[in-house]
Amino acid sequence: MERPEIEEEWVIPDGLSIRRKRHGRKWSPREFVAAIGRAHRIASGLTDTISPNLLQHIEEKNERIPYETLCMIARGLDCDPADLLAD
Repeated sequence: MERPEIEEEWVIPDGLSIRRKRHGRKWSPREFVAAIGRAHRIASGLTDTISPNLLQHIEEKNERIPYETLCMIARGLDCDPADLLAD
């Protein structure tokens, strides 16, 4: 018996809010990507992060992303994912 595909929920992040929080920590995009990877490894035991290109698209264009990716970003910023959603 095959498992049905689980649909990912896609969300629109507030890129400006994410950028402000990153700048508040004085992180470059690469430092932030590394922080996301560290936080994800601590939370899940898995090695994963986002690319600097994806971060740029999120911050500049509010690119739609899976909710799971938003949660990874929120863990990197040590905040609630709901705080990073566009209105």
